[in-house]
Amino acid sequence: MKKIRTRFIRNFIKLTQYKRANFSKLASDLSISQSTLSNQIFQLEKELGVMLIDRTTRSFNLTRAGEIFLRYAEKIVEIEDEAIKELSELKQEHSETILISASTLPGTQIIPKFLANFKLKNTLVNFKVVINNSQRSINLLQKDNVDFAGIGSYMNQQNEEFDHLLLGTDELVFICSPHHELVRNGADNVLFSELVKFPYVSRERGSGTRNIIENQFKGYTRLQMGLEINDNDSIVSTVTDSSYIAIVSKKIAKKAEKAGLIKIITVKEYPTVARRNIYLLKLKNKELTKIKQDFWDYIMSQNA
Repeated sequence: MKKIRTRFIRNFIKLTQYKRANFSKLASDLSISQSTLSNQIFQLEKELGVMLIDRTTRSFNLTRAGEIFLRYAEKIVEIEDEAIKELSELKQEHSETILISASTLPGTQIIPKFLANFKLKNTLVNFKVVINNSQRSINLLQKDNVDFAGIGSYMNQQNEEFDHLLLGTDELVFICSPHHELVRNGADNVLFSELVKFPYVSRERGSGTRNIIENQFKGYTRLQMGLEINDNDSIVSTVTDSSYIAIVSKKIAKKAEKAGLIKIITVKEYPTVARRNIYLLKLKNKELTKIKQDFWDYIMSQNA
């Protein structure tokens, strides 16, 4: 005997539950044609070698074989549903989501490559990365609302409560529009006294970039604060077609410059604006699940 498709069995059960076995109504509810439904019942009868429906009368009646098969059909469907449910619960038991809050640079430029490579060998793991600034990411980690935090600055905070892994280093650079007066003659090396004549667009408070600039860049207080924006893409867009200047990650700036959106400029008095380390944090002494510990160890091995 050929294998009977469970879908056909389910439709047979549903058919017996409809008043007067309304083929057309059931077919409509199942979004299939009446002829397809009729053919499914016919295939069941053919494979079982018995008639399930008495077609000799106008009213719908199951044959004796149809009544017997209906009892077993309901058991077959019930067993299949139980098996699917149990297997689904087993899968959920072994699958796990890792939550990461990260600032823009680690969250969009650095961490994703680790996630992709780790998932190739750990197919049941899922990742959810939420982009927040460094302060917000630290706060979420402290409250145990996320598993890890990717930051560009410790935000002047004591780090004894965290374990960290170095993800990479970053340099901060000045940018302006490719059509800006500062670079109109092809110059990319300018005097700071000329630079500060133009309005400056800054990241918001809580941003790791802003924190590093305020602490490391000696000329920060001379900048003309014009706008405060909470993401790098918007800062790049603002600078692209305006007289504003900004300080952003060199990694982000290079991509924007390659796309013709901005120009990286060097300040003669400050050839290096600031440098920083990019970290992945976890709460110190927190016991991680196996998959989360494996992820932490994987990143550690990649940066050894």
